[in-house]
Order: sequence, then structure tokens, then C-alpha cells
Amino acid sequence: MKELLYGIVELIAKIHSYLLRFNDAYEYNFSDKELHFLVIGIMGMMFIFVVYPVFKWLAKHDHVMVIAWIYVFTLIIVITFAIEIGQKVTNTGNMEFADIVFGIVGFIVMFFIFAVIREIYKGIVSLTCDVTHQDKKHSKKRHQRVYDEYEEDVMDEDDEE
Repeated sequence: MKELLYGIVELIAKIHSYLLRFNDAYEYNFSDKELHFLVIGIMGMMFIFVVYPVFKWLAKHDHVMVIAWIYVFTLIIVITFAIEIGQKVTNTGNMEFADIVFGIVGFIVMFFIFAVIREIYKGIVSLTCDVTHQDKKHSKKRHQRVYDEYEEDVMDEDDEE
């Protein structure tokens, strides 16, 4: 776990150093805060330009649960990392990558169980609606037949007069 976090920190430090050198080379004189503002802002907008069309397509094709899953999965990753980093900083536990993996796998397994139960429920509702729909169809036909018979009787009475 430590190696992974140190690797991430090292990569971020290299990118940070590159941006500072770039800033100095072209004499932009942006402060560290201004660079964070620009870099994170640009990176966020790049994510928006990628994520928005995907989410729009998913919503259009009635996949709102997929959008919810992606959002919650992202939160779970952030929260599990925050918990592990918090344990390291406060010395209240051991910071282990396995804890993050088990937490994320726990969410995936529980979501899978939820998805199976949800699909079973939707299947039962669908079957129930189909049966109800068939009953209504037969009921309409029966009502139409009764009405037609009534109309014939009335017509026969008119003919007899």
C-alpha cells in the first residue's frame, strides 16, 4: 500500500515539477495556487467533455442505474483511500492496500446481490403486468362480445316491430 501511494505521490511530484519548470521557462510567473487553479480546472473540464456525453447517452437509453453505480463506485474509491490515509496519519490503524481492495470488492458483491434481487423483482412485476394486461385484453373482448350481442338483440327487436 505504501509503495502504491508513494508511487502516486512521486508521479504527481514529477508532473508538478514539470509544470513549475514550464511556468519558469516561459516566465508566466503563476503562483502554486494559480497553477492548481488552472491545472485542476482544465483537467476537470476535460473529464466533463468525456463523461457528459457518456452519461447523456446512458440516461437517454434508460441506464440511470449505471450512472448511479459509477458515481457511487467513485465515492467508494475516494472514501476507502481517505480512510486508509486517515489511519496512517492518525496512527489508528495500518494503512493497507488490501483494505481498499476488500472494501471495493465488498461494494461490488453487495451491488451484485442487489442487482440480482432487483432483476427478479422486475421479472415478477413484468409477469404480473403481462397477466393483468392479458386479463384486461380478455375482459375488453368479453365486454365487446356482450355489447355486440346486446346490439344484435336490440336490432332483432327493431326488425320484429
